[in-house]
Amino acid sequence: MTTVTTVTTVKPADGAKARATPPSAAPEKKNFASKSVPRHLARGAIGFGLIIGSIALVPLAGPATLLAAPLALIAFRGCPTCWMVGLAQTISRGRLERQCADGVCTVTRARSGPAPR
Repeated sequence: MTTVTTVTTVKPADGAKARATPPSAAPEKKNFASKSVPRHLARGAIGFGLIIGSIALVPLAGPATLLAAPLALIAFRGCPTCWMVGLAQTISRGRLERQCADGVCTVTRARSGPAPR
């Protein structure tokens, strides 16, 4: 049995340029940091308070109190893990910098002092 493979080549239209993508682009950096550590801790206190409070109040006020738990996602900007990552980013802001070259990223101490706020 013989298999025939057909290859179709598509060329850009006249006057259009072909777009080349870099082979090893640096990964997109997600930023979960707050403007200050106290502000970030306040967001965490609100988020954890909403979760704990909604669960603790179920015996007193019924299952309707569980509707407060999703509000914690707004305070956390996602989930508790996102909040923890944001805490690390907030603490290290201006003290660490990430450098990517040839598809390899490293974290080093910043050469200058902390970034101005």
